[in-house]
Amino acid sequence: MKVFAAVTHQSGQLSLEGVELSAPKATEVLVKTIACGVCHTDAAALHSFIPVTLPIILGHEGVGIVEEVGSEVTSLKKGDRVIMSFPSCGKCDYCHEDHPYACDHLNTLFFDGTYNDGTKRFSQNGTEISSFFGQGSFADHVIIDARNAVKADVDTDEDLANLCSLGCGVQTGAGAVLNRIKPKKGSSIAVFGCGGVGMSAIMAAAIAGCSTIIGVDIVPSRLELAKKLGATHVINSQETDPVAAIKKITEGGAHNSVESSGIANVTLQALGCLRREGMAVLLSVTGPEEISLPLEALILNPSVTLTGLSEGASNPQTFIPELVQYYKEGRLPVDKLVKFYDFNDIQKAFEDSHHGVTIKPILRF
Repeated sequence: MKVFAAVTHQSGQLSLEGVELSAPKATEVLVKTIACGVCHTDAAALHSFIPVTLPIILGHEGVGIVEEVGSEVTSLKKGDRVIMSFPSCGKCDYCHEDHPYACDHLNTLFFDGTYNDGTKRFSQNGTEISSFFGQGSFADHVIIDARNAVKADVDTDEDLANLCSLGCGVQTGAGAVLNRIKPKKGSSIAVFGCGGVGMSAIMAAAIAGCSTIIGVDIVPSRLELAKKLGATHVINSQETDPVAAIKKITEGGAHNSVESSGIANVTLQALGCLRREGMAVLLSVTGPEEISLPLEALILNPSVTLTGLSEGASNPQTFIPELVQYYKEGRLPVDKLVKFYDFNDIQKAFEDSHHGVTIKPILRF
């Protein structure tokens, strides 16, 4: 079938074009895209900080309505509203152990543009086009494996559009707190970078019962919103040394921290602000920058942990419904992060995200 998509033929380019989309295979579904979030990871791939196979259709926070199901699909039916999430093979030990975020084939399925069977679904004039994260949801229709499409318990397309980033950004930030850190009630946490991922970590920290939640950013409007979403303290790191300020607020150091700024050297601050036995979770894609990690950062502050994490240590089929329920209860107000853009204004959405104008741009189809 003919679909309309934003195609990246070369680094930094987005071109709105017609492409061909093949029919879903046995374990897949065809989804009419209602909306799709614009994520920092899309920008990193667009500008080749993440190596991807070109040409490619980016987008990996799509939501939509199922129009067709493959012959082996029993979990979804035509007309279901779905949140699309990251792909996994379903066959490796990590997938069998309910850890699809650590799938053996994660890098291939995320970035090479192929599906579980090694083939692609988009094409143009005989040339195959890659699908980012097994979605390529910068397109008005997509194919996705049913294991990565989560039925959404919402009543309207408006609610569904607000939940775009549950497929990646929100579950990454919230999952870092709820699934990986699992903070004790009354503990402290510092969140570096108050974008979509960081704000999700702040909201999750409030859900978890943290009593001291510190948001760190350089954009005053984001810091103000962070306070509305659960931060008990905020720090403008252009004006104040965040490590010293966090240690003062927490009387010695935070129990845990999350780094979601996308700035490599901030990792050292996320580690340096911890008290003994604290954990710093690194979430952001920083591009080509490297950091030098002094051994004393780990040795002289005994038992601190620095860990990377993919997709919030989440199984989308179980964690996303939990997040939807938090949203419906008003405990995860992700709608306060979003600004909607017409799909034709995709370049503007990327620019506003880059300049901090919009926390979570969402494209409407």
